[in-house]
Amino acid sequence: MDHGRAPVLEALAAYHARGHVAFTPPGHKQGRGVDPAVRDVLGDGLFRTDVLAVGGLDDRLTRHQVLRHAEELMADAVHADHTYFSTCGSSLSVKAAMLAVAGPHEKLVVGRDAHKSVVSGLILAGIRPVWVDPQWDAGRHLAHAPSADAFARALEEHPDARGALVTSPTPYGTCADLAGIAEVCHRRGVPLVVDEAWGAHLPFHPDLPAWAMDAGADVCVTSVHKMGSGLEQGSVFHLQGDLVDPALLANRADLLGTTSPSVPVLACLDGWRRQMALHGRALLDGALELAGRVREAVGRIDGLHVNGRDDFTGEGRSADLDPLPVVFEVPGLGITGYRAADWLREHHGLGLHLADHRRLSAQLTHADDEDTVKALLTGLRALADHAAELGPCPQVDVPPPPELRLEQVCLPRDACFGRVEDVPVAEAPGRVVAEMLTPYPPGIPAALPGERLTEPVLQYLRTGVEAGMYVPDAADVRLRTVRVVVEPVDGWDAAR
Repeated sequence: MDHGRAPVLEALAAYHARGHVAFTPPGHKQGRGVDPAVRDVLGDGLFRTDVLAVGGLDDRLTRHQVLRHAEELMADAVHADHTYFSTCGSSLSVKAAMLAVAGPHEKLVVGRDAHKSVVSGLILAGIRPVWVDPQWDAGRHLAHAPSADAFARALEEHPDARGALVTSPTPYGTCADLAGIAEVCHRRGVPLVVDEAWGAHLPFHPDLPAWAMDAGADVCVTSVHKMGSGLEQGSVFHLQGDLVDPALLANRADLLGTTSPSVPVLACLDGWRRQMALHGRALLDGALELAGRVREAVGRIDGLHVNGRDDFTGEGRSADLDPLPVVFEVPGLGITGYRAADWLREHHGLGLHLADHRRLSAQLTHADDEDTVKALLTGLRALADHAAELGPCPQVDVPPPPELRLEQVCLPRDACFGRVEDVPVAEAPGRVVAEMLTPYPPGIPAALPGERLTEPVLQYLRTGVEAGMYVPDAADVRLRTVRVVVEPVDGWDAAR
């Protein structure tokens, strides 16, 4: 296929060349109706690209198949059988993938380190989760993806499971043994879905971890806006093999997706594919070389420790590591990652992707250069120089791994849509939580609907919030109260 083509971009250029006058949404009419103060900030170009996908970019019967051609080019670029674009983010795409594999009250084997969007999919579909525990690094307070053996045991115990879902890479850049997990699933004739939101760049360079399709996964979901050149909410999901019906997957995406897709988002997905197909190897060569130098430079700053392969891979840990997220620990500075991130934003204008109680992550991509790296290193050196002024910081009480795992006592859907009440956090231990309690980022729920709360997990969250943790999905973000199920509830359905 001709990867010099970009069907969405070409159709958008043709739309303007023909001088179309639209009596359709969007109502701003190519920006003519937009408040001048808004245009001063956003520019005219954004509004010129904001046209209807159907009846604008393509005709009302989509006879030019603009979007389909763009998706076929993307599939060819990454060696998938089918590709689908989404302008609703991978939070929607992963739900569509889940609903194409399992339905209400059917079982899906899921790594417990899943993103909150996966839990939302369980709730919306009424799917029964069969949880697989991550591999815990108790010393570094980090969860690595579950092993292939753990998935094998879960499928052995639940032979009626319709498939499995694993997250890889994690926001920390750690990668699962996808080939091993895919082999385990395919032995039983069930599909593997990979939430690969952080791995859109992986197919385009041989020195990066293997991506899901090459590892044998059936469906994978990627967020082009995370590690690629897409706008926010730009997501792509890919399919291969015959374990998932492509028409069914498309139907599930249509069921959940918007009928007003954003053409600027679609155009960026199309353009990014062309950029990577033509120049991805060279661009990622540069990014990897730059990341290597950044890792060395950060590692030389007193009080900082860069997490590398020795920390994150090996027996009982991750199978591989993406080197572009530069993850580093700050306890040597006597402060938390929360305090460090806030100081870097306030004093150096630096936005760090991920901050937890002990580490930060600087997410590098092919778009970084000497200037961005200089700003990062200048800020981190200043942080080390001023760290003594930033402490002491409240400590986060992280329980040992066994105490982090909560018992699932009813389906997430039943808890979420049942009768609920808000109780003081001191009265919450022993109650069944009806909301997600999710430190964000990385967005992995510490507690999710249907799990029975314990004092160690609540203490972890309470002390986390006091230290700077953000828990945005709680009804009370300060966690003075917690939303729980009113018990007893008739008709509870066991989750396993």
